[in-house]
Amino acid sequence: MRALTAIAVLLLWTVAGAARGNADGDVTPLVDAAWVKAHVGQPDTVFLDIRNKLGGDSEASYREGHIPGAVYSDYLSAGWRSTVDGVPGQLPPVESLESLIGDLGIGNDSHVAIVASGVSALDMGSATRVYWTFKVLGHDKVSILDGGYRAYAAEAGNAVETGWNAPSPRTFKAAFRPELVADYRDVQAALGSQTALLDMRPPAQYSGEQAHPAAKRPGTIPGAVNVPESQVTVDGGRFVSADGLRALLEKVGVKTDGEAISFCNTGHWATLGWFAESEILGNKKAKVYDGSMVDWSAREELPIQSN
Repeated sequence: MRALTAIAVLLLWTVAGAARGNADGDVTPLVDAAWVKAHVGQPDTVFLDIRNKLGGDSEASYREGHIPGAVYSDYLSAGWRSTVDGVPGQLPPVESLESLIGDLGIGNDSHVAIVASGVSALDMGSATRVYWTFKVLGHDKVSILDGGYRAYAAEAGNAVETGWNAPSPRTFKAAFRPELVADYRDVQAALGSQTALLDMRPPAQYSGEQAHPAAKRPGTIPGAVNVPESQVTVDGGRFVSADGLRALLEKVGVKTDGEAISFCNTGHWATLGWFAESEILGNKKAKVYDGSMVDWSAREELPIQSN
């Protein structure tokens, strides 16, 4: 199995620091509690709370306590993903996303700070998937709260608000970036090339011992290396350092400056890999295979390997 153990990860890595913004910083992929406190109430900042059942939360959790001024949108049910050609979890039509985002009070000049629960890599995948969606739509003023709401609420003195904030709808217009999205044809063309294929699923799914319920066949894409999603964060929802991520990818033979396509089952965990490569390590040649293994396994002409 070509993956570092979780124990090794915890021993070698610290949380990401270089990519995390402080209270005075510009737009960075990751922000911390100090940045949040400095930007609460700022008219150009929208705290987007997307907590959902992947982190053991819901709309009720938001109503019980959230960052002051934050608006709520359940990642799993609000329309961030849709079923396309029978494959779940895909990018919805651009027009639908523009409407969803605008109705949350987000305009093209808004700095969006995404807030997940912060309890696991699975949960933080909600944040990276929404972040990637904004980037695909051409919106660069977007960040993720490192450690999620749990990290913010754990610090004494951080203000918490209850109830519901009703956003004032705004106009949001996308400028779609196809270079961030891969489909099965792109992956097929990458087979046997120098393009790195990163399987972000747990080892048992990578090996073919287990499979997603919607997958038609077990296994992985030939030539893919396993980078389990659980190794991208530590302490639940904090991203590991750039040095740690670089060490992980080098361990499985992946260069951090070349063509790379991350995938999983339905494009959720895949965005963790893309975020690590593109946003923390700066590899702008990274893409996400949106359909991932559910799409790939349904196409009988496409090869699958078990490890």
